[in-house]
Amino acid sequence: MSLITVLKRYPTTFWVANMMELFERWAWYGFYIIFALYLTGSTDEGALGFSQTQKGLIMGIGTAFLYLLPIVTGALSDRIGYRKTLFIAYTIYTVVFLMIPTFKSFSSVFFIYLLLAVGAALFKPIIAATVTKTTDAQTSSIGFGIFYMMVNIGGFIGPFVTGFVRKYSWDYVFYSSAAVIAFNFILVTFFYKEPVQKNRGEKMRNTLAEQIRHIFGNIANALSDWRFALFLLIVSGFWTMYMQFYMTLPVFIDQWVNTAILYDFLNHYVPWLAYQLGTSEGTIPAEYILNVDAGYIILFQILISAIVMRYKPLSAMMAGILIASVGLGLSLATQNGLFIVVALLVFSIGEMMSSPKITEYIGRIAPSDKTALYIGCSYIPVALGNLFAGIVSGNVYQNISDKITLTQKEAIVRKIDLPAIGAQFTKNDYFRSAATKMNMTTDQLTQYLWDKYHPSSFWMVVTGIGMVASVILFFYDRFILKRR
Repeated sequence: MSLITVLKRYPTTFWVANMMELFERWAWYGFYIIFALYLTGSTDEGALGFSQTQKGLIMGIGTAFLYLLPIVTGALSDRIGYRKTLFIAYTIYTVVFLMIPTFKSFSSVFFIYLLLAVGAALFKPIIAATVTKTTDAQTSSIGFGIFYMMVNIGGFIGPFVTGFVRKYSWDYVFYSSAAVIAFNFILVTFFYKEPVQKNRGEKMRNTLAEQIRHIFGNIANALSDWRFALFLLIVSGFWTMYMQFYMTLPVFIDQWVNTAILYDFLNHYVPWLAYQLGTSEGTIPAEYILNVDAGYIILFQILISAIVMRYKPLSAMMAGILIASVGLGLSLATQNGLFIVVALLVFSIGEMMSSPKITEYIGRIAPSDKTALYIGCSYIPVALGNLFAGIVSGNVYQNISDKITLTQKEAIVRKIDLPAIGAQFTKNDYFRSAATKMNMTTDQLTQYLWDKYHPSSFWMVVTGIGMVASVILFFYDRFILKRR
């Protein structure tokens, strides 16, 4: 069957669902890629000034909640219908994005992010389910390829848009995400048709509580296979490492990296791009540097997938985790912004090798009569990984690498008395005052702290987590799985 023939077989709802996925990912990654900066940045720049530990709690617990909740929201959407669920999800998304800038305390931001996670969890199962129900055995492979392409296109566009509006106000970051997600109201109202759901009558005869109990019972049954439960725990190590890309790397770049090197490189070879991406200070914002990962995936995913398909899922997964760990570690070990762009190419290659293979591998180790159930548990390690990542990006980063914490340590060593950071004395005020009292410029103090306290050593934590996960996977396959 030719590609043109396959494309003609997709109904309108298939294309509408994919467009909604593109806009949702645009809205989500537009804010999420710099959410860590918003939480921890100095209040005189419009950010919230939270500690790294508080950031880790919000992003770790909140995002873990997002990935666990679809267990319940999936059952809810089966009962009330996909269209109604999408209306609810988009309403929550839009309202929360508009409200986020009005919340300033730790507890209120924690609450509003959990509410945003509810909206995302309502949306997340619907589009994948729609793609499944609007494709068949002959069209599903290309159909899901289109779906993942939309995910990456949306994830690529979003940071560019919010990076532009962030120059004017942090509020515009969230307002732009609200505007993009609100466009989906038009799509779901006028173009989205409810897919036919098998066995819906049987599901409706059961109460929602009964459906949820049944779902959790099935999950408990799957996790009673200790080998499978162990595999999910091991894979959570990959996600713990991977999520440092969002939770830690933006902050690390903002605090330590000299992005002027990257700006000068672009200005020399591609001046129009330097003009578009650069700031008036001759630097490149963190979100644009991070966004090269999505760009690499768009460019190379098909090539990497073609190479990886020749190998067993586990072999590709182990190699991918190792490569991604090294790439992310290298990006956290340097002050050179240009080097980070290269390191992220290594990271993205590992990501493209490992991430798609996890679901495939779960399907391989599942009993023949429980394949769907086991694959349905694939969100569990993502949730655990986010939870653990929040701890690593929070407490661990704060003690090892946080610039303000290290400045406070040096102030104590030198017996320099400075006001406590608060509403009237921001993080930027503290750092500038510390530099002045130490007879340094802010750039000199940054370099001094880098040389004395070695904040780049955080790379060993991140790379170590990924490497340990990869090695344990090897032994798991060699000594546990093959003895079944």
